Amino acid sequence: MSRLVVVSNRVALPGENRAGGLAVGLLAALKERGGMWFGWSGKISRDHSGQMHEQSEGDIRFATMDLNRRDYDAYYNGFANRTLWPLLHFRLDLVDYDRATREGYRRVNALFADRLAPLLREDDTVWIHDYHLIPLAALLRERGVGCRLGFFLHVPMPSCDLIAALPDHARLFQSLYAYDLVGFQTTRDVERFRAYVRLFGGGKELADGWLQAPGGRRFRAGAFPISIDTGLIAQQARAAINKSSVRALRESLTGRQLAIGVDRLDYSKGLPERFHGFERYLERHPDQKGSLTFLQIAPVSRGEVAEYQVLRNQLEQIAGHINGGHASPDWTPLRYVNRNFTHATLTGFYRMARVGLVTPLRDGMNLVAKEYIAAQDPQDPGVLLLSLFAGAADEMEQALMVNPYDLDGVADAIATAAAMPLAQRVERWNAMMDVLRSNDINAWRQRYLQVLENPG
Repeated sequence: MSRLVVVSNRVALPGENRAGGLAVGLLAALKERGGMWFGWSGKISRDHSGQMHEQSEGDIRFATMDLNRRDYDAYYNGFANRTLWPLLHFRLDLVDYDRATREGYRRVNALFADRLAPLLREDDTVWIHDYHLIPLAALLRERGVGCRLGFFLHVPMPSCDLIAALPDHARLFQSLYAYDLVGFQTTRDVERFRAYVRLFGGGKELADGWLQAPGGRRFRAGAFPISIDTGLIAQQARAAINKSSVRALRESLTGRQLAIGVDRLDYSKGLPERFHGFERYLERHPDQKGSLTFLQIAPVSRGEVAEYQVLRNQLEQIAGHINGGHASPDWTPLRYVNRNFTHATLTGFYRMARVGLVTPLRDGMNLVAKEYIAAQDPQDPGVLLLSLFAGAADEMEQALMVNPYDLDGVADAIATAAAMPLAQRVERWNAMMDVLRSNDINAWRQRYLQVLENPG
């Protein structure tokens, strides 16, 4: 079995919090076969970019490099998060078309290639992750790297017409042709990529997932829906019932049902629409008024970016408006919290919630939807409301599907979930849990690596 090399923007270093499901899955793969995890150190250097740091744990080598402020601002704050993030989430209105950040992004990817190439062996399997590092394989090939290179896009792949709105899009997206396998979350994402290759990328669609680049090189694209550590989350949720923060939340509800949303503070998550949908629920279903409390947890991310500051202010205003119009002395309908909780505590909150609200405007997968289901009490499970535009909707067909833009539809779905009989809740939950047991985080990475290493 060849050595596995994982490459991502950030690295889950020994001793750091590894609660994220992706880190758990990738570390499991590295422990099985030995290997290396390479990426940015998270440090901003005063001097030149590219200073390396190394440490080991067991058979895993962790290699990271620093970036200077100029490179970090252009690559990460700039092109990755102000250009690619909105583009890949179908938000052309928010795309920053600054050419300087585009060149900074390529410069940092070239630096990744310069530092990584000498560390690679001819028989390595290299697995590169996400939109920060799209051109990395092409840059490694230029440096003589011939081993198997795979890529996985964790966010959505938009339609080719949207991609074409990015100046010089071909230079960036045709660099994906240098990979042996390009993985996406859903079959829709794969189909959009294949359409881009055919219509804008100068390539051809072949049979069985194969594509052909303009120069004749053949590579594969496929759907590999990412998942969670299903058993661990179920176990955490059972144990969390004794946590003081979980007990305090339960006692504060005074017998009312709980609806919960947990999202990074990001415009792709549809939080203003979700708040308005909850307000519409209060207006359309007065018979349920006072029986349900909605808790939205939204830790601040990318707080230095103007769009995120505007979003935070907007949500605070909407929350104040809803509570001002609907609260009573003993009940606050919407609790809006901008702080982090440990993953173990969140699973306890999920287990307590009768309704899980996962209503992004666009999402590659959305693991909160899966975690909410895995955390439920099998004897008395809650109901998941899920956006049609989340990748998870492909697998979790027994959720109550909603269009997040349709406020009346969201409102009525909340009411349906709150009143759903136990037998129906159990039936829906069992069907979704069966999917999560068979496709957990380990099955996901094993399936991807099998296709990458055995192309057929």
